[in-house]
Amino acid sequence: MKTAPAELTAGDAALRTQYLTEVLELLYPAPCDTAGGPGEQIAEYLVVPDARRPRLLVPNTSRKVAAAAVRRYAEPQSRSARLKRDAVVAALRTGASGVLLRDRVRITGPAAESIDGHLRESLGRELSVSIHIGPARANRKPVLQLISPEGETFGFGKLGTGPLTRHLVQAETAALRALGTVGLSKLTVPTVLHDGQWRGLQVLIQSALPVWLPRAPLDPGRLNAAMLDVAGCYGFTSGTLVGSAYWAELRGRLAAVGDRPEGVALTSAAELLATHAGQHSLQYGAWHGDWAPWNMANLADTLLVWDWERFTKGVPVGFDAVHYELQRRIQSTGDAAEAVEATVRRSAELLAPFGVAADVRELTALLYLVDLAARYLTDRQAEAGARLGVLGTWLLPVLIRRVEEL
Repeated sequence: MKTAPAELTAGDAALRTQYLTEVLELLYPAPCDTAGGPGEQIAEYLVVPDARRPRLLVPNTSRKVAAAAVRRYAEPQSRSARLKRDAVVAALRTGASGVLLRDRVRITGPAAESIDGHLRESLGRELSVSIHIGPARANRKPVLQLISPEGETFGFGKLGTGPLTRHLVQAETAALRALGTVGLSKLTVPTVLHDGQWRGLQVLIQSALPVWLPRAPLDPGRLNAAMLDVAGCYGFTSGTLVGSAYWAELRGRLAAVGDRPEGVALTSAAELLATHAGQHSLQYGAWHGDWAPWNMANLADTLLVWDWERFTKGVPVGFDAVHYELQRRIQSTGDAAEAVEATVRRSAELLAPFGVAADVRELTALLYLVDLAARYLTDRQAEAGARLGVLGTWLLPVLIRRVEEL
């Protein structure tokens, strides 16, 4: 079976450098000058770690603001990454950053035409902007950290730049507004500070969750309780798979990718899965859609969860638990196919706390994999150069074999 387009050969560093140029042109369009030509300076950024491997643009406004931009952007996932982060923060605080961070970007022109000017006017406050340069993905978008002159991170911004990312930013805006009204008690989500459009971009500014506060060990019971809180926030329904609104929606997405070999194989697996489901009853509720270790932080008194752009109602209960387990395993191993295998093997244990009947737990996990694969194909992650975009190298073979073995 032909499984996917050939993997892109451009390295991550080259793709990030190209993306850096694209982002700067979006945030500082003409007559702004991203090459720092004549004119009033709008902003100056330090490039972390350097211009060849850009990951973060840090505003060179003051030592306090620059240090906050690095310290409060996100919590590193490994000890070595944390040590590197802390070294950069220390250098910025002491003024020794010129030794570590030699590359700079200077923006000149009319401030009113820049994203800085737009956000200051929209939010009615002074601020500096830090810019995250993420890895290649179809859903990659400019992500901004908003910092006060006192070094307080008070908001994060997302900008939708194309059809997919504009849709995702709009979806997250709607999700955050809705979640603020349903009485979630087991987790904390951001609130919307501002949304709208600017120069054809879809803008969402949300409050900053205090991810920089000390973390507490994550208790599986707390995680499951939070996922159940989300699952039931609009109530539960039950019924067969083929008779559900979820199945109708999923089949529509599969039909849209049916012109590709991967789509054909995925549709065949989904239809066989539906046959196995038969008259078994499934429970349906809401899910976050991308609940992963890097989209949450466990504090002593609450669980912080962000990135709600994939929030959806009416999916089989337990999808969040399976997704979290898969992403956790992929993060900790270089073998994504084995991560899929191990996740499916644990489906009974993962889904028992969610009240999923024993005879449909593996089926639910496999249905989640169909849903995830349909998302990857719809978003064209392989064509965008995403690290796991080529489904034929990890997800599809495991899924197809598992469904055939049911």
